[in-house]
Amino acid sequence: MILTNALFQTRQLSRYNKGMNEETIEKIIEVNRQFYQSFGNQFSATRGRIQSGVRKILERIGRDQSILDLGCGNGEFARQLADAGHTAPYLGVDFSLPLLENAMRVPEHFPAKFLALDITEKEWSGISGQYSIVTAFAVLHHIPGEETRLQILKNVYNYLAPRGQFIFSNWQFLNSEKLRARIQAWDGVGLKQAQGDEGDYLLDWRRGGQGFRYAHHYNEEELSHLAEKSGFRILETFYSDGATGNLGLYQVWEKKG
Repeated sequence: MILTNALFQTRQLSRYNKGMNEETIEKIIEVNRQFYQSFGNQFSATRGRIQSGVRKILERIGRDQSILDLGCGNGEFARQLADAGHTAPYLGVDFSLPLLENAMRVPEHFPAKFLALDITEKEWSGISGQYSIVTAFAVLHHIPGEETRLQILKNVYNYLAPRGQFIFSNWQFLNSEKLRARIQAWDGVGLKQAQGDEGDYLLDWRRGGQGFRYAHHYNEEELSHLAEKSGFRILETFYSDGATGNLGLYQVWEKKG
């Protein structure tokens, strides 16, 4: 059963998400884990170019700024960095092996490394040092539960150099009537509506078979709350992507201290 538009209009998305239990969090993480392992190649085929908001960020990044790219996907951002003449170290991480296989196809002159890593794990093994920039484009909206999000942000903070920047985007799928039609009932993955937090949705996938993805619809108030709790200051917020220019919510955070 698809949720009605009236429900979208009445949901209060500014409530902070604290009630999800660990078992539900793990079930939702597994939904996305299975999706990106099963449909990684099909998903990659739909991501042959970077979003306009990501390009805006790309144009600001200095060639000598080291980058930790969380959820690097098929590596298109890395290839664009290579084309722009980026020379500093770049580490792309993702848990999807099909996507990582595609990501490794970067020019030989580009100093890129890739690592299989699930960022929902408490400890990020295989990463060392600090980076000028940590990016997470279209990643955080796949992370359920405030506790999980804050643990990830704690790790981001620790891997950033002093005054380093965390640059990320979140999918604003509720701004599209077409995307809202992809929302499905939670029983499709064995969960109940009440088990999720405000702003949590299950969307279907129809390319190369039927699949499901979890996504959280953030607003600016919720992101301000997360930034404050994790030790960041927000430097910039803008919307971009899609024909309407509002399918991605981008923010740039700076590490305090």
